[in-house]
Amino acid sequence: MSVAERLAAVRERVAAACARAGRPVESVTLVAVSKLKPAALIREAYAAGQRDFGENYAQELRDKAAELADLEGLRWHAIGALQTNKVKYVARVAGAFHALDRLEVARELSKRREGAAPLPCYVEVNVGGEATKSGLEPSALGAFLEAARALPNLQLVGLMSLPPPTEDEARARGDFQTLRELARAHGLPALSMGTTHDFELAIQEGATVIRVGTAIFGERT
Repeated sequence: MSVAERLAAVRERVAAACARAGRPVESVTLVAVSKLKPAALIREAYAAGQRDFGENYAQELRDKAAELADLEGLRWHAIGALQTNKVKYVARVAGAFHALDRLEVARELSKRREGAAPLPCYVEVNVGGEATKSGLEPSALGAFLEAARALPNLQLVGLMSLPPPTEDEARARGDFQTLRELARAHGLPALSMGTTHDFELAIQEGATVIRVGTAIFGERT
């Protein structure tokens, strides 16, 4: 299948999931995760109407943003963990950052974003309690939000999570519900959750942004 065909199939699944949840399809933003994929495939997706793209690595984001600068209306989402020495790349070109979980990164983003529109940020929460995953513990979220909200040039719009993959639908739903309730408790309207293997469940549990790579671009090598 071509990228355009895969993208159309994903859009159909998104629409069906929204219908089951009683939500308008416009309430969900599809981010096509293009990490480690060539710029040519991003151009194919763009030609098929896709505008939001996600990159995990800051330098890859920098390079692709330069190579694809001619594509009007393309929006870059930085979705991977970020080191402070790579913040400058994200601050310059990203339309949103989905993995904020350290104050030193927040401070550097705030500084580097000066003079531009505030950067929408999703705070990453480790809802699965995995020792190997980044993200804040739920108990640390309140204090982090208080400190980060005081910084200029950032706009905290929601929460993000990457729960452990599971075939247990009840477990997956539980992780998404946990993130949804945390966002509600802290007055955050947006939820970045759901990937290729579980985005339909995420939509049913309130996702406003889903991050889909493999189902659009194929397996990564």
